Amino acid sequence: MFSASSERIRCGVAGVGSLGQHHARIYASLPGAELTGIFETSDARAAEICAKHNCRRFATLEELGEACDAVSVVVPTDRHEQVALPLLQRGTHLLIEKPLCANLAEAERVLAAAQEHGCLVQVGHIEHFNPVMSFLEKQVSTPQYITAERLAPYQPRGTEVGVVLDLMIHDIGIVLALVKSPIKRIDSVGVTVLSKGEDIANARIEFENGCVANLSASRMSTKKQREIRIFQSDAYLSLDFMNQTGHLVKKSDIIAYGLKMKVGLVKAGDLSAIPVKDIPIEKGEPLALELASFIESVREARQPKVGAALGKSALEVAITITDQIRQGKA
Repeated sequence: MFSASSERIRCGVAGVGSLGQHHARIYASLPGAELTGIFETSDARAAEICAKHNCRRFATLEELGEACDAVSVVVPTDRHEQVALPLLQRGTHLLIEKPLCANLAEAERVLAAAQEHGCLVQVGHIEHFNPVMSFLEKQVSTPQYITAERLAPYQPRGTEVGVVLDLMIHDIGIVLALVKSPIKRIDSVGVTVLSKGEDIANARIEFENGCVANLSASRMSTKKQREIRIFQSDAYLSLDFMNQTGHLVKKSDIIAYGLKMKVGLVKAGDLSAIPVKDIPIEKGEPLALELASFIESVREARQPKVGAALGKSALEVAITITDQIRQGKA
């Protein structure tokens, strides 16, 4: 559909609800992209978005796919396959919001269709485009222990799946990308409070290389929180994905501190002299960075940063955790 000589990539959004509206907003403003139109079942929401961005509402997914080079699929998880397949059959490249699908069978059908029709599929693991993740990718080499906590207040949106597929899957994807090792063992617990699935979950993931990750997620919190802590042989890192801040302690700096204390340059017990460094993170909107990267992948016909392999692997781990929680309840 798309040729390298085209000036702008024709983009669309399937589902312009609370998150999809931002996909539309960003496509409408991205250099090199053109918001061609949307597919939306709500008449009122469709009229609002089309008026705001001067784009077209398509009556069917097939029509949207014919008119666009690339489309964001931003509908509830249990409808990802239903929406993705007609678009892929038109040769449309897709960004599918995480998780890739509600189960592995659906994911495999979507990825098979993408391969058959020569389409790229990027999975919307947005934290991989957070400037915090860019810092981690440069600094983390041999993680030995990782803790991640992701908290959010309860809201009905997203409860078609449990908190593991809703929230924890973000941190699953982050950990898989950083550790780069096969998984040896997973142990999980979870509690259902208001939803049909788990609302609070904890998973301990042990990797073949010895690294252990402890992940916690809750959508029953009074506050939002997205934090990760990483321990490796030469450093300790603590970062906040939401506020895009963090601090770092390096072993080399601790050794230097010890030498200064030994020669009397600092007093023993002077904790203010311990070299804890604030991390200079250049802040940015992760969704805008994610969509810009997707557009460049389509333009250059290259595999996206978060492609099918990572999206499917994260889904497999999330489903394993979900199944363990359900079996534990049974």
